[in-house]
Amino acid sequence: EVVDQSDGCGAKFSVFVVSDLFQGKPLLVRHRLVYGVLEEELKTIHAISLTTLTPEQWEKTKS
Repeated sequence: EVVDQSDGCGAKFSVFVVSDLFQGKPLLVRHRLVYGVLEEELKTIHAISLTTLTPEQWEKTKS
């Protein structure tokens, strides 16, 4: 899920990602994986807030 938090100017986003790829990886590595995918987009973004969870972690938050 991506949420524009910049009042429409597209400079500040909150990104929520759930992936099996995050299993066993520390937070910094998870964020680097997401940054790698968003490399081009990040060139025009002022700020980004990431939440990266495994499917198991996501299920726990829904309980």
